[in-house]
Amino acid sequence: MSSEELTVADGAEVTAEATAVAEAAAAATYAVVADVNVRSGPGTSYGKVGRLRAGSRVSIACQRPGETVTGPTGTSKIWDRIGSGRYVSDTYVKTGSNGYVAPRC
Repeated sequence: MSSEELTVADGAEVTAEATAVAEAAAAATYAVVADVNVRSGPGTSYGKVGRLRAGSRVSIACQRPGETVTGPTGTSKIWDRIGSGRYVSDTYVKTGSNGYVAPRC
């Protein structure tokens, strides 16, 4: 893709480069490092909506701050949205970073 601007349906403009980065992030999958509950929001006070097993892989649609959690990869307030109304603490996902690896929700 070139860095020329693209017009999207709502009239906003984005660069092709930004679009390529967003598409690459959406296509990436990450390993779950330990069994973890999937929550309806970014914190342990949100209801359980599922469970992931260690070794499974997830795509991260976006990330947002939430409850601080200590897990297998450290301590973080970042939560990964892996589907509509489906969040897991980033401390259970091996992203290779202590920061954000996907757009913010």
